[in-house]
Amino acid sequence: MVSFLLGIAANDNWASVSGAKTAGAAVAATPTARLWRERLPWTCGPETVLEALAGESHLCCLSGVWAGGGAMVACEPLRVAGPDADPFATLDDLPAVDTAGVDAWGAVGGGWLGWLGYRLAERVERVPVAGPRPAPLPDFHLAYYDHLLRRDAYGSWWFEALITPPRQAALKQRLEHLRTLVGDQLAGSAGPRPTPLRLSAAVAQRHLHAVAACRERIAAGEIFQANICLRLEGEYSGTASALLRSALVHGRVPQYAAAFDTPAGGIVSLSPELFLRRLGRRVRSGPIKGTAHRPDDPSRAVLSLEQLQSSAKDAAEHVMIVDLMRNDIGRVCEYGSVYAPRRPTAEAHPGLWHLVTAVEGRLRPQTTNAALVRACFPPGSVTGAPKVQALKVIAELEPTGREVYTGAVGYASPLAGLELNVAIRTLELAGGRAWLGVGGAIVADSNPEAELEEALIKARPVAAAVGTSVIAE
Repeated sequence: MVSFLLGIAANDNWASVSGAKTAGAAVAATPTARLWRERLPWTCGPETVLEALAGESHLCCLSGVWAGGGAMVACEPLRVAGPDADPFATLDDLPAVDTAGVDAWGAVGGGWLGWLGYRLAERVERVPVAGPRPAPLPDFHLAYYDHLLRRDAYGSWWFEALITPPRQAALKQRLEHLRTLVGDQLAGSAGPRPTPLRLSAAVAQRHLHAVAACRERIAAGEIFQANICLRLEGEYSGTASALLRSALVHGRVPQYAAAFDTPAGGIVSLSPELFLRRLGRRVRSGPIKGTAHRPDDPSRAVLSLEQLQSSAKDAAEHVMIVDLMRNDIGRVCEYGSVYAPRRPTAEAHPGLWHLVTAVEGRLRPQTTNAALVRACFPPGSVTGAPKVQALKVIAELEPTGREVYTGAVGYASPLAGLELNVAIRTLELAGGRAWLGVGGAIVADSNPEAELEEALIKARPVAAAVGTSVIAE
């Protein structure tokens, strides 16, 4: 067993492990911490760890390519940001970490994990985020974990902590508690299933009208593109972590999967899309625009890919959003540093082909996480161009207000930087309900019936991943 326990800086005023402290509007002073890493003798997958920790407070998991690949599982946070907090500034409320004498490569250590819901657009731009909210979720959820379980890209598990003097004894107890829980667990099993996710005839008809109305706005010169969405609904009384466990057991987890259990409800994000990855002054986004069904039959899958790559409509969608992301990132990057290749990459995802472009830049000195996220939020690929006017069109045409869906999910760590997905393919859970938002970019030559079918194509792999189905009435 390899263990690193370094010296501690004596400057801590955080809450004890017995109860998470609520962070208010002001950003608290952050103490200096040192990294503690201890290798764990586990060979299991994250589904086993999630099952072992079921019932722990504020259980969450990120699995896929986060922080270089692997998974992180956290529970029992030290602090939870309160409703009066500035969620963007909170992402900068991180301790300094002294890693002298330790190889911290691949470490996350801890930090803020959670979501930034779509409705935070109101805090960035003067736009309405209208629509009824059948089952509201908090506009954001951010919890600070000073310890977590980290599975690295090679399959090794670590206990990692950002340790300060008053927390030293409590964190040692946490490690032993987690060892006991996970050590007794033999294998991960699939969790409970939601009822089928249903699209009512009325919602489908409303979506057709919304797409047609959006085309009229485009023809009138009001916008170039807008992402118009609908909602499928089912019933579910379990936890988000149990649904992610099901996806993990069945091997149906995309690059940016995540689950969060909170007292107010939960989310399971099976997103393939990177919103922002920031490490030091380097920032990257991976906007997705252009989607096609990917059949199981290899020859048909190749044909579908060729059709996507030759589609003028999908190309138009894609180039507009790439330009939008270049502009958003460029607000906080050094002049001339933002770059995107001329041609997108075609990526294979469960049941789908996607066109993806990596947009990269170098941030200006002293640029904060808050400044970066504010410059780019909400993600361009799920709004439209021009973004502000597209936000207004979305508010007028969509029948229900968005919650977490099309916001962002991820982490801010003093070691691993900032990483957020685009919260698409995301199941939201509250009050015994489960709902899934899906949609697509509407451009001048969009066909309403084809857009409705594209939304269902996107929904079906998500439903299958958590053991249910999609029913269009």
